[in-house]
Amino acid sequence: MSDLGGGKTTFVRGLARGLGSHDKVSSPTFTLNRIYKAGDLEIHHFDFYRLNEPGVVAAQLEESLQNPKAVTVIEWSDIVEDVLPAGRLTIQFQMVGGETDGRQIEIRYPESKIGLITQLETAWKEIEP
Repeated sequence: MSDLGGGKTTFVRGLARGLGSHDKVSSPTFTLNRIYKAGDLEIHHFDFYRLNEPGVVAAQLEESLQNPKAVTVIEWSDIVEDVLPAGRLTIQFQMVGGETDGRQIEIRYPESKIGLITQLETAWKEIEP
């Protein structure tokens, strides 16, 4: 994910709400990770911004990535690049100019995720504000 104040936690709030969670979503900058319930899933929200090395949190991240009932979201993932699967979805937020609300969003995904992206695009077109 990207810039400070770029909308990462706001994105996770929307993801949690979209998955049916009623938990209060807040930034894990000082706690390093948070878990939110979303039906029969959990959202594991990690933030590596303040770390010079991932330490024991990398092991927690590996467990999360192997959990089929977990949706794992990672802010400032560069430090754990070697733990992340090649087949991941990456979303990067960049603030636009001096705008407080404007964002450029870049989504990168492997070819194996094209079906998922098509489903998301279709769902978005149905509810687009």
